[in-house]
Amino acid sequence: MAVEGEALTASGYIKHHLQNLTFGLHPENGWSIAHGPEEAREMGFWALHLDTIFWSVGLGVLFLWWFHKVGKQASAGVPGAAQNFAEWIIDFINDNVRGSFSGKNDMIAPLAFTLFIWILLQNLMDLVPVDLIPYLATAIGIPYMKVVPTTDPNATFGMALGVFGLVLFYSIKMKGAKGFAAELTLHPFESKNPIVKLLFIPINLLLEGVNLIAKPVSHSLRLFGNLYAGEMIFILIAIMYSGGFFLATFGVALQWAWAVFHILIVLLQAFIFMTLTIVYLDMAHHVPDDH
Repeated sequence: MAVEGEALTASGYIKHHLQNLTFGLHPENGWSIAHGPEEAREMGFWALHLDTIFWSVGLGVLFLWWFHKVGKQASAGVPGAAQNFAEWIIDFINDNVRGSFSGKNDMIAPLAFTLFIWILLQNLMDLVPVDLIPYLATAIGIPYMKVVPTTDPNATFGMALGVFGLVLFYSIKMKGAKGFAAELTLHPFESKNPIVKLLFIPINLLLEGVNLIAKPVSHSLRLFGNLYAGEMIFILIAIMYSGGFFLATFGVALQWAWAVFHILIVLLQAFIFMTLTIVYLDMAHHVPDDH
């Protein structure tokens, strides 16, 4: 399924499913929705991926609504299935925070909980049949529709940069601007000689600066890369359905097997993103003994 006859080729099918619904200022068409990767590219950096925004915000609202509903209905008596499930998730998050975070900050557990559930819901959209929602979107005149927000690097970088902002904030808050600057410039190479110490500053800053900047980059790309690869495999399997009865039958079995395995990836990537967030914030709260 693709726009303007691209469904006839496998490459057109793949390009269609990997294209976001992009809205932005086009040099010729003004503010409009892009009808193809070329138009999307011409809209530049400030273009918006409407499908990523819609599904990420929608799933976030669903997450808040469900847990709010369970919280209002919670009782001290025999809990129902929904309350049991919610309490199990909360206990799971709290255990991970206690095991990885040594500081004192009441925000860490709610943040870890929010990231884990929100990313998990976004990842789970990868298990929806690849043609279902794009087909329904095309039927009502929407040319493109990617339903897995975490396959869009804009979404994963946005979350990672949010965490990175908190890391910088708490690094300065807990260590002070001077202490944070010393952390970046006086380690790992140290010397009691003031001249050698001064010479080590740019080297340390380069090494620690790269390490600092690498955190949000690796944080976001790890999630994006795994989910993007998973989506690509689903798309490639779906192409098998057009290859005849036997190939289509094999495709059904292969898709089922990959979906079962992909559940592990979906859970693992949400857990890794949450765990790294806790670890990075724990490092930000750590104040050296000689500070």
